[in-house]
Amino acid sequence: MTQQKLGPSAVWALVLTGAASFMAALDNLVVTTALPAIRADLGGGLEDLEWTVNAYTLTFAVLLMFGSALGDRFGRRRLFTAGLALFTAASAAAALSPDIERLIAARAVQGAGAAVMMPLSLTLLTAAVPAARRGTALGIYGAVTGLAVASGPLIGGSLTEHISWQWIFWLNVPIGLALIPLARIRLAESSVPRARLDAPGTLLISGGLFGIVYGLVNANAHGWTSAPVLTGLIAGAVLVAGFVRHGLRSADPVLPMRLFRDRGFLGINLASLLMYLGMFGSIFLLSQFLQGVAGYSPTEAGLRMLPWTGMGIVVAPVAGILADRIGGRPVVAAGLTLQALGLGWFALVLSPDVSYAAQLPALVLSGIGMSLYFAPANHVLMSTVAPADQGKASGTNNALREVGGALGVAVLASVFSAHGGYRTPQTFTDGTVPALWIGAAAIALAAALTLLLPRRAKTAPATADPAAAPVRVG
Repeated sequence: MTQQKLGPSAVWALVLTGAASFMAALDNLVVTTALPAIRADLGGGLEDLEWTVNAYTLTFAVLLMFGSALGDRFGRRRLFTAGLALFTAASAAAALSPDIERLIAARAVQGAGAAVMMPLSLTLLTAAVPAARRGTALGIYGAVTGLAVASGPLIGGSLTEHISWQWIFWLNVPIGLALIPLARIRLAESSVPRARLDAPGTLLISGGLFGIVYGLVNANAHGWTSAPVLTGLIAGAVLVAGFVRHGLRSADPVLPMRLFRDRGFLGINLASLLMYLGMFGSIFLLSQFLQGVAGYSPTEAGLRMLPWTGMGIVVAPVAGILADRIGGRPVVAAGLTLQALGLGWFALVLSPDVSYAAQLPALVLSGIGMSLYFAPANHVLMSTVAPADQGKASGTNNALREVGGALGVAVLASVFSAHGGYRTPQTFTDGTVPALWIGAAAIALAAALTLLLPRRAKTAPATADPAAAPVRVG
């Protein structure tokens, strides 16, 4: 039986959602190689640099599921376009920020726009692509997203060195302005009849995650037993527990806890959280190591990460095809294992005078591993839920990834501060090495969790026209 080809509407959906997801994913880490320049220009300590990254990832994480629900209720294309417009406007505001506080605020608004845009992009793409080709299409989408995350340090470093750090945000403006009218013309509208918004659930999870991340970020500056830190951690944990209880008892929660009864859904989401925890926190520190300790310029630091960042161009599309043929579980497991080995290699060889040749195997292992993970992870996720739950599944997984990223920066920076600091190259190395071991351990645990994934993807029944039967595509 011949495979159904992608029609023009599916191709447009892949191009538009891929471009939007590239922008949103890029801004997760595009600031990492610009952090020294931002610190020199706007001031601020380690906590401010953490919030420059985490203000984006945190609002992104806590509003993702709410953004998906807004699309279900008011129209996915309409809300996708609105999120894209908010993201573009906030990018301009970040570029114009005169101080670190307003930059952090603009980054938070950027995250809110991305939270609406990102989960709807995956749902719109799933609806537009024939079921027989979704693995390949989602593999390409995942490759684009993974490439954006990985190339963030290179793009940020090049723009910072050759123009200014503000251009890491100006870059989004013309792209966003071009995508907005095309999305309105080329994407089909869809919604879920009688969809409800879960404001209590959104408030519980937003407050809970903010409290936990606030406590982690400020622990070293104020002390683990200080009132602000303890209040943030305890109140955050209580609110998250309340969110779980709400998800079990509410008739239509933003995150139905019943989804986690499927061990595949549970496994891929926990693995995603741990993958991002280890990867984001490590890149946050390694990108600064290459400049502050190894002495490279922002562009040189980004170029030297190309064996990591560029690997996705070759590996990720192949991984998507493999996921169609042999299932996503072995591909995801191999990717996570190699990523953990790459970070472990970094931890073994890192020293103030380490050569680039000694780091190269770690870069290559990490690049292959991250590419193998990104491409099939979305395919595995969508195969674990019914079509009507795909929107919430997408929002949940993206949210947990971003939560992992925010926790990774907070946790690994906390380990870094406890064992070292910015004072000398040696103290920076002393702080980075144990943090990398924590990151490697988190991703190794994620690899072990792939045992929960199904050996083969479950095939959900497809409608003849997903956009015409929107309740089926969640």
